[in-house]
Amino acid sequence: MTPLFPALSDDPSSRPALRFGERSLSYAELAASAGVVAGRVRGAGRVAVWATPSLETAVGVVGVLLAGAAAVPLNPKSGEKELGHILSDSAPALVLAAPGAELPAPVRGLRRIDVAVCGKAEPPAGEAVGEEEPALVVYTSGTTGPPKGAVIPRRAIAATLDALADAWQWTEQDVLVHGLPLFHVHGLVLGVLGPLRRGGSVRHLGRFDTQGVTRELSSGATMLFGVPTMYHRIAEALPADPALAKALAGARLLVSGSAALPVHDHERIAAATGRRVVERYGMTETLMNTAVRADGEARAGTVGLPLPGVELRLVEDDGSVVDALDGESVGEIQVRGANLFTEYLNRPDATAAAFTADGWFRTGDVAVRDPDGYVRIVGRKATDLIKSGGYKIGAGEIENALLEHPEVREAAVTGEPDADLGERIVAWVVPADPQSPPPESELADHVARRLAPHKRPRVVRYLDALPRNDMGKIMKRALPA
Repeated sequence: MTPLFPALSDDPSSRPALRFGERSLSYAELAASAGVVAGRVRGAGRVAVWATPSLETAVGVVGVLLAGAAAVPLNPKSGEKELGHILSDSAPALVLAAPGAELPAPVRGLRRIDVAVCGKAEPPAGEAVGEEEPALVVYTSGTTGPPKGAVIPRRAIAATLDALADAWQWTEQDVLVHGLPLFHVHGLVLGVLGPLRRGGSVRHLGRFDTQGVTRELSSGATMLFGVPTMYHRIAEALPADPALAKALAGARLLVSGSAALPVHDHERIAAATGRRVVERYGMTETLMNTAVRADGEARAGTVGLPLPGVELRLVEDDGSVVDALDGESVGEIQVRGANLFTEYLNRPDATAAAFTADGWFRTGDVAVRDPDGYVRIVGRKATDLIKSGGYKIGAGEIENALLEHPEVREAAVTGEPDADLGERIVAWVVPADPQSPPPESELADHVARRLAPHKRPRVVRYLDALPRNDMGKIMKRALPA
């Protein structure tokens, strides 16, 4: 099998591989440091990694993969109950951490190995590992129960990263900058393993800020990965920051993911920089499914086309396939391909429920497809598909319409029971001026003019802020009853 990181074994050199703040490693130094880790964890099976935004996390994960073991990234912000569940479920043999990192009680019971970033030892050869062998066990957010461990095989990582290289024309010449956490597939697989598979480099900001984006894109970085919260901050900063606008204008690729980027942020960034942000769509269990190509149309509100090797279909509640490419017919996204996870660890019931009899994964996301095949996600089936007055309505398009109103800062849309309509549309709005929110009727009419009368909110509730998780996704289940 082709190694995951050919550049580590094919004449590793002084070319830069990783940089976190002022600390960096060349490919030769990374190969040596990760090789030391590999030698210490070989045969361990599963290895927990205390996933801080640091060189040690990146070196640790690469070392685990070189050893043929599976890494279990741990979110340092997780509570003790959640950590206890993850460790009990995954049963790692040991934990990797940066020297001096303080670990909470559930983790302290594991044998600990401090990751030494030295770059001086001779790297051992990587293990010959089958493509179906586990590479990562990444735990889902657990919104409907305890987090489930998605077992991601080496095959899925290679397939996804190679498909993205095709879609984004990603090469060893690219320098990626981001400030994403390293316990999710976005920051870890795409943001660290992606550049290393290509033989390029990554500069991690540690903590995201627009000054760091300006600095890195002005000094050789070619790509920026972020989530909508980050791009919103960029859009807010652009009018008063010409250096930021110039830096973004010079980037080869600006990519947003993990949640939908509001249309008005797309437009503000494009107007200030002349560059459009491209979006992609993936999830823990599937890695990446679709992306707007580097040579395609960066159309706001869409996540592009299925990646090479990924089959995608939309399905009705009764199992029938939605064939219409009309931008209106809603169905659940199901996918099939080499990018898929293997199973939920220790959960054969959940694994079986997640797949159809013929191997399609039920994503739980609902979408429409435009006439040219572009996918437009309208929300989660469980929380964002609203059935009102005989219509199926995606919350996402209403949220985007609300965000186009100048007096709306943030918006979320849900459905609640209604005796007449089945469900009525409820808008949760953070007004730009909390002292003078826009009238409910004005927001309802605003949506009706942009979309259709049956998509207008019937109820508007004003909040100071929307509940969000680490990746900037709105947690609708946490909205007040």
